[in-house]
Amino acid sequence: MKLQFNKTEYTLQSLVSGKIFTDSGWLLDAPGESTTGLLRAIYHNKQIRVKEDAYGIYKFADWLPVGRLLEGSSAPVTFKSEALANELGLENLYITFNGYWPEKNALMTTCSFKETEAYSVCARLDPKQNKILVVASAGNTARSFARVCSDNDILLLLCVPEDNLDALWFDEPIKEHVKLVASRSGGDYFDAIHLSNIASQIDGFIPEGGAKNVARRDGMGTSVLSAATFIGKIPDYYFQAVGSGTGAIAAWEANIRLLADGRFGKNKMKLLVSQNYPFKPMYDAWKAGSRAMLPLDDELARKQVEEIDAKVLSNRKPPYSIAGGLYDALVDTRGDVLLADNFEAKSAAIMFESLEGIDIHPAAAIATASLIKVVGEGKIDPTSVIMLNITGGGEKRFKSDKDLFYLKPALIFDINPDAEVVMENVKRLFNK
Repeated sequence: MKLQFNKTEYTLQSLVSGKIFTDSGWLLDAPGESTTGLLRAIYHNKQIRVKEDAYGIYKFADWLPVGRLLEGSSAPVTFKSEALANELGLENLYITFNGYWPEKNALMTTCSFKETEAYSVCARLDPKQNKILVVASAGNTARSFARVCSDNDILLLLCVPEDNLDALWFDEPIKEHVKLVASRSGGDYFDAIHLSNIASQIDGFIPEGGAKNVARRDGMGTSVLSAATFIGKIPDYYFQAVGSGTGAIAAWEANIRLLADGRFGKNKMKLLVSQNYPFKPMYDAWKAGSRAMLPLDDELARKQVEEIDAKVLSNRKPPYSIAGGLYDALVDTRGDVLLADNFEAKSAAIMFESLEGIDIHPAAAIATASLIKVVGEGKIDPTSVIMLNITGGGEKRFKSDKDLFYLKPALIFDINPDAEVVMENVKRLFNK
């Protein structure tokens, strides 16, 4: 059956000035504005029409800034927890699972909700532009973009820290038009971002944009759309681990759209987001009541990143302070930033797998650990509707009967490399 699809109608709004813009194809910043802030997609359809499951993530296309359908996507899956809920004494715990769990119809083969970003971002990209997409990642995002771009013939340059390359596993080889470069061992996600910023200056290359890309945020927002449409209402609490906070911003924006829809209630979810101790720059800023991020020594930050198990939660320059960023989302929802350490996360992962029956990623375990702590401290009414966003899981299940292929870097650059050296070498990769 051929799936029917028309390009989604939307405009873009500056969260600094409130001005409305037509999307010229890849707007990441508001034209003519000196103050930096996020853009937000304003969709023509105020009430979402959810399509059938055969559309994958594009079942939520009414609220995705996309011009086409790509092959192979899977939407987040929400279910009401029984075992974990009973263990914690919760009456209305809903789990939104992003990963691989065939018994639940969760079929993300990269086992991460970063797939929701990749399928949305790449479907926003006009193939007629013939641009090379540049993506920086601490691991899971790179795996998702590599898979989507390989399967859908999209040119891609990935920039990843060398220490995180073990995250680039696949069940089949990645095609040649996807290239990988790395920042040398000892670097972190910020060093990979630096590489991507240099590469994006090359003619014919286009930055994916991170949190500034409305397609990335609205792709991630499908987790909340999955939950709200399954439950029939907007949850009271939202739990997620954060590295950049982009997923939590996306959750807040999805909540705002659901309020305007009018069929899912009138509440704003309290965002309860978590960092992996000891790497906690957003926690420190939030607890200090500061919109601005606090000073953080680069070497200390790299050391802290080495200590945490959830490497994907290691963004040193998150979209926290920016207009429309995580600080604004937390203020608007009366949210909070929480902490969990490696031991608490491992314990939570063991509990989740033993009770619910599937393995989860370290970042999802951080969120689960935070839920366990908050409930244990008596800070949540056990009758509240709670959404736990499991941002990655089923990797052990997926890998159990498969031969794996690893994407190897074509180039490895020093930390703080010479920009001209990077640009010349990257151009050669694509015969530019």
